Amino acid sequence: MDLKVEARNLDMRKSWQAKIEEERDKLIRHYANFVLHLRVTIEATPGYKEGGYEVHLVASVPQDTVVVKRWGENVRSLLVESFDVLGLQLKEIVRKKQDHKNGKSVKNQGTVLNGNAPGTIKRLFADYGFITTTDAQEVFFHRNVLKDVSMEALDTGDAVTFAMEEGAKGPQAIWVKAG
Repeated sequence: MDLKVEARNLDMRKSWQAKIEEERDKLIRHYANFVLHLRVTIEATPGYKEGGYEVHLVASVPQDTVVVKRWGENVRSLLVESFDVLGLQLKEIVRKKQDHKNGKSVKNQGTVLNGNAPGTIKRLFADYGFITTTDAQEVFFHRNVLKDVSMEALDTGDAVTFAMEEGAKGPQAIWVKAG
């Protein structure tokens, strides 16, 4: 895996470089020969309302590019969060490629419990939340499954439509749309 690390408007700390290399090694272990190039940019962004820093990951994989951006005040935690999100996105791409290779359509796997359900946002956190269904069931969702709305635009009580499947820890949304 080709790795390029860039620091903008700041000096790169050894601890950040070490964390990036540690996370890169994890990616190599889990996605050997899949991630072709990885670019990590850390930028000081004092003018942004979120403050402090922006971490930007760009991973090139066969026939696709995955981009992750995070803003905050602690570079190390931003790196961890960014690489976690990148790992989830890579896992999903690999799953879809395997399903396609095996002749399965994601929609026809039989795992979708409800294809176009109405719900209401019950709780929100930085990167995930929970939806309440019309029959009072709680469904987990991650910001990566949002289709036409951002996490920041959602609020408790908002109406949404979604599809869900049975996840490892219970029902989870595979896509969520506003309204």
